[in-house]
Amino acid sequence: MEIRKNNIRMNYQPVPSNNKSDAKDCNENFSPNNNQEGMKSLANYNVAGIKFKGYYGNQQPAKKLFWILTGRNQIYRDNETDYNTYYTGTNKKWVTTNPEDLLKRTPEQAIQSICTLNNHLDIPGYILSPNYGNKWGRRANYIEINPRTIAQAYGDTKEEGLLNTLKLLPAIPPSSKSVANCIILSELYPPMYRDNDGKTGYGSLYTVDLHSGISRTLLSKNLSRGQERMGDDEQVKAFNDLAHIRGLKTGIRMPLSEGQMTVQGRPFNWDKDEKAFIDACCWAVDLGFDAIYFDSAKHVGNYDMGNYCGNGRVPNYGQMQWITSQIREKTGRQDISLIGEKCNDDTRFNNLGLTAGNDWGKADSYESVMHEYKKQRWNDEYAAGPIISDDNDNGAISFEQRRNRLGNALNAYEDIGYKLPVFMQMHDLFPLTPYTNTHNEMMNSYNRTTYGDHESNYNNTFNTSQAARDYRMGMYHEFLNVIDR
Repeated sequence: MEIRKNNIRMNYQPVPSNNKSDAKDCNENFSPNNNQEGMKSLANYNVAGIKFKGYYGNQQPAKKLFWILTGRNQIYRDNETDYNTYYTGTNKKWVTTNPEDLLKRTPEQAIQSICTLNNHLDIPGYILSPNYGNKWGRRANYIEINPRTIAQAYGDTKEEGLLNTLKLLPAIPPSSKSVANCIILSELYPPMYRDNDGKTGYGSLYTVDLHSGISRTLLSKNLSRGQERMGDDEQVKAFNDLAHIRGLKTGIRMPLSEGQMTVQGRPFNWDKDEKAFIDACCWAVDLGFDAIYFDSAKHVGNYDMGNYCGNGRVPNYGQMQWITSQIREKTGRQDISLIGEKCNDDTRFNNLGLTAGNDWGKADSYESVMHEYKKQRWNDEYAAGPIISDDNDNGAISFEQRRNRLGNALNAYEDIGYKLPVFMQMHDLFPLTPYTNTHNEMMNSYNRTTYGDHESNYNNTFNTSQAARDYRMGMYHEFLNVIDR
């Protein structure tokens, strides 16, 4: 692969430290994402007893990541990105490379691909989340990505989920002129059992162990150069910064069911651990995420418990109102999007402090989506939108039906400012192998290597047929139709 050198310096200079555990700043400039108020907030959380793992505190983690990966400050233009770019006629573009081939690239190439798509070929010193106003989440397109599915397999472990998710970002359509595309990670914190275990049957992502650091599945333990290493928090922040450069919002999934959570290994209890839950959500926002997707949110306050499939109690109604208000107050992020699984257009969900829900139905009918759009247009704070597929997807939906749903969901509106939110899975953009599905990937961790090699793991994860590739191009066309609106 040929690349052209562009001698634009990023001016990353590591600062020697005699104590590797010290929080240190290795740059002259500071990112607004980690300003003085953010550092004060972080200090307050630590005083309150929050357990932060691996906090190194660098203010420009994306630059630090690139320097550790390459040992240089120069960005190179990526000709493979230029060769495979899907152009929209404007500055909005993405690559059409197959997902299994993107995962075979290096993290360095992924970062250079992101910069190439941005044309300016550098990593900015100040990286802000794309600005779509405080109510962006009410009309956003949400795409849930499972980092564990695409993580590197090392024997019986799965690691480097963030770096591999980063490799897919160039192939995800960026946000349109008026509507943000938001990547939701299926996990940030470890599951209750067998984190980063590559054996089938362990580590359901419907569970979480709070205040035990970042999931090892997401992290790389070898990101170091000399005395400098990427702390766990810096790896997460670097991912978010690069996604923001790409023009994407980011978020995480969080369960609400008491029996599906622990706090540093002990059982979670809503009567005692409300603060621990709020602080975990706030930490995610401090790490750069823009959204939180609450699993089982429909059942808050024991609502519709006949259809409840979770394990244990959920918060009462007033408690959830307090949680959403505290997340916004403690982080200072009034633009945060708080999403409720299975929440419909009932005003009870708006009054919970939620931004969006995904319960009212599928998008098989354009007329149905338009009907819902008109019914909910009065509310500019909260809306329940259609799903292309959700975490319970069993893989049975045809390519044609998936594309039809996306086309209907993206286009059914009269005023784009009131467009309904849309929900989809990684499988809807990058079809998985026919031998698995989204729900299986949420429940289990799989190592799909044929001979212990990474390449076969990726080839065996995605559907590599021509039909799947044609489908991806069709999905891209649906995004193209609305990219400049």
